[in-house]
Order: sequence, then structure tokens, then C-alpha cells
Amino acid sequence: MIEAKRQATAEGAILFDAAVPAQAGTSAFDPAWFDPAYWRGHSSDVAGGRGSVSYVEAPFGSVVIRHYRRGGLVARLMGDFYFWSGEDRTRGFAEFRLLAQLRDLGLPVPAPIAARYSRSGLGYRGDLVTRRIDNATTFADALTTGRFDSDIARRIGAEIAAFHAAGAYHADLNAHNILVTADRIWIVDFDRGALRAPRESWRRSNLERLHRSCAKVLNAAPRIVDADFRDSVWLPLMQAYEAAFERHAARALRSVRT
Repeated sequence: MIEAKRQATAEGAILFDAAVPAQAGTSAFDPAWFDPAYWRGHSSDVAGGRGSVSYVEAPFGSVVIRHYRRGGLVARLMGDFYFWSGEDRTRGFAEFRLLAQLRDLGLPVPAPIAARYSRSGLGYRGDLVTRRIDNATTFADALTTGRFDSDIARRIGAEIAAFHAAGAYHADLNAHNILVTADRIWIVDFDRGALRAPRESWRRSNLERLHRSCAKVLNAAPRIVDADFRDSVWLPLMQAYEAAFERHAARALRSVRT
């Protein structure tokens, strides 16, 4: 279980795993650790990822640093600026706490390391640091490179069902946010996610979003993705999802009755 600790800064605050600073030989979380440029200046390995993401080899392990930035058309106007509505509603603090909750439920998500916000006028900017999932490939990369089979599809479907049965809502379930390793399927990037009752409406919406994402990765319209994708990927994924969700639901019902 992660012990979250809050630390005030000149511009805002940091929420971090209390066990992490000791791994770097200090008692506090250095705000500079959110800056990839800091690590480059300290001879650490730093690599870029999708969007505002950097991979860093830090004294406390291999981590992912993400600077929150808006997407779509609004990004041109707002960029990385978010309106202030309270500390607990900042993107980083909310995602840190949700990841900690999901891990407590036994779900495979990256461990949160630290989150921060920096106030500026009527708004703020934010960052999040999480543990990196080693030796992983994204669902998207697996699709485009042919490193995929029906067994992986079934593993992904069953894992999504476990998240949904636990009420774990993902605001952007897409092929880039599902990681495949030899022994597990991981889901990352829970920005704007939440724990909620597992109603069919949002569960289906999540799956439809994932299907659209797969079609985009394959450069095809969702309704005309080829038969090979449907037969070797989507059909086994959905069959495993339905079977696993039914098992989780039956188990939950038995638990209530006893």
C-alpha cells in the first residue's frame, strides 16, 4: 500500500509516495525531479515517448514523467493550462490517488511516484511520475508489427473485464494505453478516470472507443476493418471480455449473499 505524503512548494504542492525520497538519499521530493532536463544534466538516461512523456532512469528506479497537456482543438488555446477548482481536483493529484486505489484492488496499473501542480493566475499546470512497466509493448505496436495473436487478444479482453468489474472507468481506453508483457496486461494513463458502478453504458462506450482506436492504428474505418482483425483480434477479445465479466459478476453476487 502506498503511503501518500503532501509537500508544499512555492507555486503549489507535491503529493508523493513517502518511500521514494529515501531511495534517492533524501527526506523530501525534489521539485526538479519532474523536469526531464534535470535528469539529462545529471547523466541519467532520458528518452521521449508519446506527447509530453519522458522515460527516465532515476535513483529511485525507471520512471515515466508526464506533463499534463490538453489534446484536440482546445490545445491550441489552452495548451498545458487548466482552470483551478481545488487541489483535490488537479489532474495529477486525482490520478495519483486513483492509481493507488486501483493497485490496492490488485489491478495492474503503474505505481504512482509523485504528482504536482503549480498555480498560475486562475489556473495551474501539472505533472505526474509513475513507475515504468519494463519490457512492455503497446497493443498498438503489437497490431502494427504483427507481434500479436488470439491468445494476447483474450488476455487483453479478460483484463479489461477485471477493471470494469471493479468499476475502474478509463476516460481514453485506446490501443496505446494497453501494455503487453510476457506475464501481464497493464492499463496506463488514468487521467480523468474514476471508480464508479460498472454500468453497461460506460463499459460499452470504453470498448467502442478501443475498437475505434484499433481501426485508426490499422488505418481503417471502424466498420471496415479487415476480416483478419475481426477474427484473430476483436472476436476473441470480446469473447474473453464477456466470459470474464460474467465470472467477476457471479463472484461478486456470491460474496453479497454470504
